[in-house]
Amino acid sequence: MKCGRFITSLALASALIGGALAQQAPTPVAAPVAKEYDQQFLVAGSWFHGIHGLAFNKDDQLFAGSVVGQTIYRVQIDSGEVDRFVDPPIGMADDIAFAEDGTMAWTAFLLGKVYIRRPNGKTIEVANGMGGPNSIAFGKDGRLFVSEVFIGDALYEVDLKNVDKPDFKPFPRTELRRIAEKMGGLNGFEIHKDDGFLYGPLWYKGQVVKINLETGGIEVIADGFKIPAAANIDPQNRDNVYVVDTGTGNIWSVSLTSKAKKLVASMKPGLDNLAFDSRGRLFVTSMTDNGIYLVDKQTGGHRTIVEGKLAIPADLAVVSEGGKDTIHVADVFSYRTVDGQTGAVHDVIRVHGETHAYPLGISVGPRHVLLTSWFSNTVEKVDRKSGKLVASFGEFAAPVDALETADGTLYVAELASSNLVKVSADGKQRSTVAKDLRGPVALARGKDDLVYVTEIAAGAVAEINVASGARRVVADGLAGPEGIAVGPDGRLFVAEVGQKRVVAIDPATGAKTVIASNLDIGLPPFPGGPPGLVPTGVAVGAGGTVYVSSDIRNALYKLSPPAP
Repeated sequence: MKCGRFITSLALASALIGGALAQQAPTPVAAPVAKEYDQQFLVAGSWFHGIHGLAFNKDDQLFAGSVVGQTIYRVQIDSGEVDRFVDPPIGMADDIAFAEDGTMAWTAFLLGKVYIRRPNGKTIEVANGMGGPNSIAFGKDGRLFVSEVFIGDALYEVDLKNVDKPDFKPFPRTELRRIAEKMGGLNGFEIHKDDGFLYGPLWYKGQVVKINLETGGIEVIADGFKIPAAANIDPQNRDNVYVVDTGTGNIWSVSLTSKAKKLVASMKPGLDNLAFDSRGRLFVTSMTDNGIYLVDKQTGGHRTIVEGKLAIPADLAVVSEGGKDTIHVADVFSYRTVDGQTGAVHDVIRVHGETHAYPLGISVGPRHVLLTSWFSNTVEKVDRKSGKLVASFGEFAAPVDALETADGTLYVAELASSNLVKVSADGKQRSTVAKDLRGPVALARGKDDLVYVTEIAAGAVAEINVASGARRVVADGLAGPEGIAVGPDGRLFVAEVGQKRVVAIDPATGAKTVIASNLDIGLPPFPGGPPGLVPTGVAVGAGGTVYVSSDIRNALYKLSPPAP
């Protein structure tokens, strides 16, 4: 995940917010007793929260890792059943590898750490302080190698000789043997059992390379890929390396001797990793579809092992036309729409296919849909009619949400600066409208010049007049307010994540009414990360139906008003 440009400022902001949250300790506020809305799932949930690392152990058990889910899962190939194997936060596996003795290793990308798990179940942190540890593999002699990607760009060896001793302390990055650097984003790689060389893709260069692990020498094996994400040796024919291209969804085989490329299969963009079982069967992951697939190397066909309709639904917006609601979803690895009646899910933009940003905030303006991401530090404009990306603005301080006005002006809430920023339609002119926002998460347009913002560190909803800069606290005493929407009756609908509920707030009096409780919302943040890691989204249709994203289930709630 491309978050290196602002990781320091985000960490500082998160530390300040965390302190405020610890001091706040909000107490539950009495809410008027009213009949709650009817709950149903418009879109069913799924396992994982984006899926990345994939590996088989010596017993042919399949393991998969999720960075945002911070979990390593064990997957039954025949039944598609899934269970948790390593829990959050240390289960944050961007890649997984197994040694001959059964030791499992993985990279905790956002934590900057590397872990191993011995066959007896003992888990050991072996390295820390790394800049985006990403891919990992064991050599045939048990040596462990790990690359940094996106936040860093280097290849290291982690010495495991003394890690089982009682006085062992994890290696900081400065004490690891650095093999190579500035390679171009060495992603999912494997070490050949015969020649001992590393084979892997360079994300930014569109190449597959061979690396000498002693000298760091690099030789290009194949190029012309859009975004090669991972490469593995075929155990049935060790002259072939298989490559997944996340930008196109294509799977290729490359001969190590002739360097000839052959297209094996074509799937959707968003593929992230691959693995072979002992029988030489090929499995691939899709972070966009929360999916694992068995690919036929001869025909190019594939069978779904497990899949989801949504990856990690975050913020929501809704458009109501002709009595029909269309919900727009920031799905982290894609921008999708959902039919409010049938629950049918439609892809608009898939990350790495048409964009490299990871949307977490979303709003629908007069001309554009705005996609906001603190992961990739961007605000993107998508044409409402064509669904095409037309502009991408960067250089924000961890933006979390944005709104568009009739003249094209944007208002952007920044987590790291705690500001609400006014941005011209072309993105070139910027000015601060409001300062000292206390952990902003989501924005909603009110009447005239009013904007509402949820402040998670303060447990409050604030009203800001963007013309004058005047600010008023509408409601406080909330436990983890995240998503917000303005209903047709003028009430504010807020996801109160700390209480697992949605409340309706009268903006004039601050009176709160619980409309839905016991919701599966509030995916826990990782240590040092923002409190609203994946913001729970709320959107309200013209008829008063409320839609809520479940970041825990990867599902979408539909809340229908009770009969009068």
